[in-house]
Amino acid sequence: MSRRRRSTMSEELKTELAKELGFYDTVEREGWGGIRAKDAGNMVKRAIQLAEQAARRSD
Repeated sequence: MSRRRRSTMSEELKTELAKELGFYDTVEREGWGGIRAKDAGNMVKRAIQLAEQAARRSD
């Protein structure tokens, strides 16, 4: 049974983060399933950082 989760991040944000973190070439070649767990974790960490920065700016 396949578990497919709906993405919380937009494709645009994921692409931007993958480019920033240097593994977008893997995404282009293999799709999102081809990235390492470490890269996915770093992408989530960076997204959280950006969200926290945006929250601080809006205070």
